[in-house]
Amino acid sequence: MRAAVLTAVNKPLEILDLEQDGPKAGEVRVEVKAAGVCMSDWHIMNGDWPLPLPMVLGHEAAGVVAELGPEVHNVKKGDHVIFSFRPNCGHCRYCASGRTVLCIGRNDTPRWLMYDGTARLKLNGEPVNQMARIGTFSQVVVCPAEQVVKVREDLPFTHAAIIGCSVATGVGAVVRHAEVEAGASVLVIGCGGVGLNVVQGARLAGAGTIIACDLLDNKLRYAREFGATHTINGKTDDTLKRVRELTGGLGVDYAFDAIGGQATAQLAVDAVAPGGHAVLVGIPAFSTTASITPFQVVYGEKKITGTYYGSIRPAVDFGVLADLDMAKRINLDALISRTYKFEEINEGFRLLTSGEVARGVIVF
Repeated sequence: MRAAVLTAVNKPLEILDLEQDGPKAGEVRVEVKAAGVCMSDWHIMNGDWPLPLPMVLGHEAAGVVAELGPEVHNVKKGDHVIFSFRPNCGHCRYCASGRTVLCIGRNDTPRWLMYDGTARLKLNGEPVNQMARIGTFSQVVVCPAEQVVKVREDLPFTHAAIIGCSVATGVGAVVRHAEVEAGASVLVIGCGGVGLNVVQGARLAGAGTIIACDLLDNKLRYAREFGATHTINGKTDDTLKRVRELTGGLGVDYAFDAIGGQATAQLAVDAVAPGGHAVLVGIPAFSTTASITPFQVVYGEKKITGTYYGSIRPAVDFGVLADLDMAKRINLDALISRTYKFEEINEGFRLLTSGEVARGVIVF
């Protein structure tokens, strides 16, 4: 089978022929149909997140179950599934309380190997790691069965793929994590794949004012298409000043940092009104830090939280998002602004990092 492998930081992905072992107990083999091109993969490619190489990247994908290992009960051969990049052991304190994206029950093995501590992929006899134990830039994936979720078969595979990360993270940040109420004012900082889904989530929640901020005018045009009522180009405008002008001088009720950086995190905190909620969504480089003014937070009773994977429950929420998509209550057609052949994967990352696409998807 062929997979896109990162062999060294700051090098293009290489599409290589790999040897793949079959699924062991509790594992499945999935034929990948579509995979999203995401900034999280880029963070590994450029060294922001130092991880052991070689590694098959990819974590936002969908496909069809081709083979079951022993003791698999959640899916069957032929099921259409979305990959989840988080484990779900079912018994740790977080899984038991429904916060499955925080699962700690699988921490005894590295997150790039199977639960028995071994790899299913090899190159010239040497093990190859899989991002998040899935590594979906691959024609076929062997992974833990708990990391795939069955979904309705009329859902397009391209839509199913992006539900697995950017849609779940963005919409979930609003609906599951922050629980934005109807009529609230919202600021979204960064209008990439995740940020546009924060905008969609705010519209879905009935937010009254949805302000989108980015440095690129084409991203702001996307944001208006997805429900932003106002847009701000942070390169040419004073974002904080404009936010306050649009909110009677107070600031917004909710601010979402969909970038993950020092300046954007600080902006999110500064832009919320007294009693407001700043939510950090985008995952930065491991070394990134941001300063806050504790007086401002205390005096204004501001809340700062982080949300991982939109605080969703993949086994439940992938199906909910699929239904919302099929009912046209969220717009995934417009979100996918480009599709690629597998061989065009590096071009996909070039367009992603240059800001030329909303979301690009590889179609196998």
